Amino acid sequence: MITVHPEGKIMVRRCLVTLRPFRLFVLGIGFFSLCFLMASLGGQLSARRPGDSPFTIRTEVPGALESRGALRRMSELLELVARRVDALARLENGSELHRGRGPPAPDWQPPAAGLMERIQAIAQNVSDIAVKVDQILRHSLVLHSKVSEGRPDQCEAPSDPQFPDCSGKVEWMRARWTSDPCYAFFGVDGTECSFLIYLSEVEWFCPRLPWRNRTAPHTAPQPLPRAQAVFRSNLTHLLELMGSGKESLIFMKKRTRRLADQWALAAQRLARKLGGAQRDQKQILVHIGFLTEESGDVFSPRVLKGGPLGEMVQWADILAALYVLGHGLRVTVSLKELQSNLGVPPGRGSCPLTVPLPFDLIYTDYHGLQQMRQHMGLSFREYRCRLRVIDTFGTEPAYNHEEYATLHGYRTTWGYWNLRPQQFMTMFPHTPDNSFMGFVSEELNQTEKQRVKAGKARNMAVVYGKEAGIWKGKEKVLSILSAHMEVHGTVFYESQRPPEVPAFVKNHGLLPQPEFQQLLRKAKLFVGFGFPYEGPAPLEAIANGCVFLQSRFRPPHSSLNHEFFRGKPTSREVFSQHPYAERFIGKPHVWTVDYNNSAEFEAAIKAIMGTQVEPYLPYEYTCEGMLERIHAYIQYQDFCAAPAPAPPGAGAPKSPFVLAPNATHLEWARNASLAPGAWPPAHSLQAWLAAAGRACTDACLDRGLVCEPSFFPFLNSRDAFQKLQVPCDSTEWEMNHLYPAFAPPGRECLLQKEPLLFSCAGASAKHRRLCPCRDFRRGQVALCRACL
Repeated sequence: MITVHPEGKIMVRRCLVTLRPFRLFVLGIGFFSLCFLMASLGGQLSARRPGDSPFTIRTEVPGALESRGALRRMSELLELVARRVDALARLENGSELHRGRGPPAPDWQPPAAGLMERIQAIAQNVSDIAVKVDQILRHSLVLHSKVSEGRPDQCEAPSDPQFPDCSGKVEWMRARWTSDPCYAFFGVDGTECSFLIYLSEVEWFCPRLPWRNRTAPHTAPQPLPRAQAVFRSNLTHLLELMGSGKESLIFMKKRTRRLADQWALAAQRLARKLGGAQRDQKQILVHIGFLTEESGDVFSPRVLKGGPLGEMVQWADILAALYVLGHGLRVTVSLKELQSNLGVPPGRGSCPLTVPLPFDLIYTDYHGLQQMRQHMGLSFREYRCRLRVIDTFGTEPAYNHEEYATLHGYRTTWGYWNLRPQQFMTMFPHTPDNSFMGFVSEELNQTEKQRVKAGKARNMAVVYGKEAGIWKGKEKVLSILSAHMEVHGTVFYESQRPPEVPAFVKNHGLLPQPEFQQLLRKAKLFVGFGFPYEGPAPLEAIANGCVFLQSRFRPPHSSLNHEFFRGKPTSREVFSQHPYAERFIGKPHVWTVDYNNSAEFEAAIKAIMGTQVEPYLPYEYTCEGMLERIHAYIQYQDFCAAPAPAPPGAGAPKSPFVLAPNATHLEWARNASLAPGAWPPAHSLQAWLAAAGRACTDACLDRGLVCEPSFFPFLNSRDAFQKLQVPCDSTEWEMNHLYPAFAPPGRECLLQKEPLLFSCAGASAKHRRLCPCRDFRRGQVALCRACL
């Protein structure tokens, strides 16, 4: 007989009544069970698709048998705990009744009753889950047996010459399929079948497995008719799309509000010009990569400190133009937003997009381009023809073609993307190899122009430069300028006057744009010190009736001799601070002098003081001009059609040209077809043979024309040289950004082998380049006369 100490009985009885230790025990069991459940279902949870609940179970994930067993064991454990608690509770209740001093209250319940109900409910839920998992697994095993039955060799990498990379990709998947969770997202589970299904149905490196073709054919739905684009005049919704929270976005929205009336008026004018022509509404994603946190967003903190604003001016105007033209617009300034809009699968970006790209066009920059390539997998290659890259200084073909750039020393920090060169869109028309996007300046009406003329101060000059470093070393020039004119500046400073700014300069500090415009309307002269290069401010000054005085560079600045251009994907030589203003505007609005020649500089100031100029703004930098240009690009540019030059060999078709009456160049033959689908229209083409050492860009401008790279394929044949009466003793096809060209010493005709290398830029003293030129509309260099 076992003797039990009375105090022990009391302790047991108290524990059973209060159940505090037992509650802790049950809580521990519950926590352990939950952890065990999550661990067992970890594979399923990691492979779930977006939109699945956290407890969605996927049948294709391995380890499901173990999960089913775990659920059953957990259910049995909870049921066992419930039975034991029930027995203890009954025992305790009996003891209390024997020992009690009267009947219990009517609403009295055992202390463990509520806890018992909870435990039983948990056990029942776990049991239900186990049953459901069991049903799903039985179904998946039946499907798996049907797939595998009689097909032991159907999941081996096939030897198909049409898919030469298949076996290598399968080997890679065997070793690396766990390197990115996106593979499990698409159903890869480590088996050969899952590798081949992924490589044939998600990617395209392997042929589709024969037994996968037995599913019922899916008829693709007929595409719905496109909505028509309608000009918009109210920009309120655009301001909402642009977002907030960054100083750069605040600046862009203020600019858009300020120009809203001019955009609305420009839309009315262009609508009348197009005469109600039908325009399909495009779905457009605008991803401003340089404003994302992942790229550093170095611009936003500098907006209020005199930092460069040219990029933000351009982006604000691009957004406004796309919206006013009536297209569907989505704007992102974060990587998370970009991934959501593109349909990027979860993981590290190795897999293609989960759905077809819902956007007809994507406008981005180099930072955004890099982000898309990192997160779109093979879809980047599939959809890159829809990209439009805003590129301030341009990307020449020699830098864009990755293999050629690597072999010939053109590889730089940027570039080498293998895009069609016209997919890059620049702030100014540097080279026609890229498309000229531009921006806008505020346009004065006739009343405002008269008011500006009447309010001009004859001897007032404003210096172009918001950062103090731009003024450094300019003491001599400023001294000459101050002897004739009152000098004003808009240099940012926080606590005291920057030491680089002389005391005689009236520094207004950093001015908001409206106040800066008012200052320009009073000034006679706007003076550039050589930097910033090609910004919007000189055009704003000229539009407000100022004369722009800038320095000539000797030698010209380029990536070979100047740090600012080093690493940029261009060989362009810059002969002045603002080449566009010098070439396309010129005197009397723009004067370019040698600042190292004091006499020349002082003579220019005296001459400018005696010159009367009207406020002037080139049409291509007005709201209407930019709307017209972007409309034409959206309507006619198609980079998804592969370029097709004449293939090497004697069978190349004859060129549809005739020699001009004066025998100087080729023209499109009147009886030749107009090359359907070609844009610009082929009849605007003229073919000229440039002098040795002359680039096509310059050769065309010398004749009042513009080089048009879209026309190069028409000239890339021996027949074109023969019609120009050029003696070709031999013909060679090579990858070279200077071809097609003629080499006089050996009388060789050299033709282009790689379409992406057709280039208006570039020159060689050994070659005479064959150049495609076209006419252009007055004030709109990007468009030919028949381009609308």
